[in-house]
Amino acid sequence: MSTLAIAKKDFRDAVQSRALWALLGVFVALSLLLTYSYVEFPGLVSPGAEPSIGGLVFFTAGIVSLFVSLTAIVICYKAIAGEREIGSIKLMLALPHRRRDVLFGKLLGRMGVLSLALAIGLLIGFGFAFAMLGTVDALTVALFLVATLLFTAVYVALVVGISATTGSTSRATTLAIGFFVVFEFLWDVVPLGVVYVVNGFALPQQLPDWTFLVMQVPPSTAYVSVLTALLPDVAASLPTQTFAGASIDAFYAVPEIGFAVLAFWLVAPIAIGYYRFDTADL
Repeated sequence: MSTLAIAKKDFRDAVQSRALWALLGVFVALSLLLTYSYVEFPGLVSPGAEPSIGGLVFFTAGIVSLFVSLTAIVICYKAIAGEREIGSIKLMLALPHRRRDVLFGKLLGRMGVLSLALAIGLLIGFGFAFAMLGTVDALTVALFLVATLLFTAVYVALVVGISATTGSTSRATTLAIGFFVVFEFLWDVVPLGVVYVVNGFALPQQLPDWTFLVMQVPPSTAYVSVLTALLPDVAASLPTQTFAGASIDAFYAVPEIGFAVLAFWLVAPIAIGYYRFDTADL
């Protein structure tokens, strides 16, 4: 019950964040703009494909992942670090709460508030899409929502886990933004750099199969793989949506690898954060 009590309080506090609703407003505006562009100018944004709900799902996946990751950083970096920095964590632990209750309560609370904001944004965006396309594909949207909520849980776990490792909000911010930059923007060069060095400072004509697995490490890449696994027929029908592992003959070169990667990012940061928080001198 302590975990749920903390989660409810944290949800109420986080939902009052102006930054959260400002980001939601930007997300809704971008969602409407992308939907309009996708339907009205298919030749520019999705060459060779007829506009469809499935096509729109993959077309907007990038902006959805960006919104989720940035919003998770904004609303979660203070989850534990902020309480420790101002000293309120001592008052919280003076009540019948354990550190585990605090961590998982914060995790559930932040997941709830970000999921709510995301649901509002997607409801508006796809409602507009249904109206423009004149068709409803509830199953595709439901599976898209499942994949997106899993990705949301992963990024909340990542940032809350980072927040639990330190008592400084500035350090938590630096670590969270650093993770985002390294894994979401710079990671593609990591396997290429390793291959370049191993191959005598030259790139081979064909990259080794293992580079595919390394490139799946970023959460947003795994998220797209999960979408491909959940919506294989839709992905196969889109000329612009080609699975990176299609030409690789290896057991891990399947879209389902995205579930394993997201499961790792869901568990590992919380486990590390809990260990650091549980052993910290408050």
